[in-house]
Amino acid sequence: MALRSVTSLESSQHWVDHTWEVIAQVELIMSSTKDAETGGRGYLITGERRFLEPYRKATQELPDELDRFEQLTADNPAQKPRAIQMRALVEQRLSLLSQSNEERAASSALDTTRATVLMDTGKSAMDRLRFIANDSEDEERKLLAVRIQQSRAAAQRVRSTIALASALDLLLIMFMFRYFIRERELRLTAESIADDLALSRVEIERKAEEIHLLNTSLELRVQQRTAELEATNRELEAFSYSVSHDLRAPLRTIDGFSLALEEDYGNIVGPEGKDYISRVRVGVQRMGGLIDALLQLSRITRSEIEREPVDLTELAESVVAQVKLQNAGQTIHFTVEPGLTANADPKLLRVALENLFNNAVKFSSRKPESEIYFGWDEAQNAWFVRDNGAGFDMHYKDKLFGAFNRLHGDKDFKGSGIGLATVARVIRRHHGNIWADSTVGTGATFWFSLG
Repeated sequence: MALRSVTSLESSQHWVDHTWEVIAQVELIMSSTKDAETGGRGYLITGERRFLEPYRKATQELPDELDRFEQLTADNPAQKPRAIQMRALVEQRLSLLSQSNEERAASSALDTTRATVLMDTGKSAMDRLRFIANDSEDEERKLLAVRIQQSRAAAQRVRSTIALASALDLLLIMFMFRYFIRERELRLTAESIADDLALSRVEIERKAEEIHLLNTSLELRVQQRTAELEATNRELEAFSYSVSHDLRAPLRTIDGFSLALEEDYGNIVGPEGKDYISRVRVGVQRMGGLIDALLQLSRITRSEIEREPVDLTELAESVVAQVKLQNAGQTIHFTVEPGLTANADPKLLRVALENLFNNAVKFSSRKPESEIYFGWDEAQNAWFVRDNGAGFDMHYKDKLFGAFNRLHGDKDFKGSGIGLATVARVIRRHHGNIWADSTVGTGATFWFSLG
């Protein structure tokens, strides 16, 4: 255990050092490039050859520095295109500096216009190089944070192993010391102990029988209580379904007669009466929507889970197409991370994604463009849906996933208050977790995992 712990610590520390070395190499390349840039510009402006010394030194060192950077990042596929771009930009810039040096050497007077063009071109290339270098450093610093955490965990394991070994050694010494002291006494009392053990064995067997009987009784009571609970749940689900279903008939009657009243007697009741009738119909239709949402929630509760491998990216893109069709008047930019898979019930998972995506579209509808991203986060070990919408106050996060709990008024955003409750029910039926992070006015991120 100690050997494995130390080996793990050495490996973790090696990767931490490796990451620092990559960051230092990026900075070294940028430093050499800046030296070459400074020397070339100094010579271009003044014509004095002493300014070419840092340029010559940089042109000699940069190829080796770029080769070293490629070697250090060979283990990271994300850095490979950056290394290629960095080499191309450096070579392009060195070539341009060489050209400007040759032109300056051939002309005793400085062509201001040509010098400005060369400097502007150089600045554009250097800005691009700085951008790529910053991306490379950001990538390595992300890796550094992960590897430092792994190194700390490895160090903790080493300390725990040493502590455990020390404790075991101490216990062994104490045990042996006590054993030698009591050996003589144990030999003299062996027969007495044997008798006591025999009596104890009889008592243990009696207690074991009692425990067996108690366990059998407990299992029967658990089965009875489980059966009663299942029956109660079935009755509650049937009651919920029946109530929701039976409420439809009177609602249809109210809506139908309100429509007839509006069409046939609208001139008699006047504008104010029409407004009242319209409010009645809106209330009835809203209640109908709530009943539909309750029925969906009830169906999700009663449906059986049938897990199978699911191409989550394909499923999400299918839901995105449907959501965009339903919100054709809204500018929506969906980004779905490729290669996402899961082991889940595809029908229930589709319901969850529909509610999450519709929720993101609804609460970002006040923005000129809705930006919605769906992907996987390694650090959280969970999938997420992120939007740039209205967000919510984290003080009320515990109310998000309850039925009919809404954090925004109906005047701001229409809704039934059932969508997130339905998502939470689907996730919990998969033995997963769901939570959210948000800041008011800057959007929200909903995370979920599947057990």
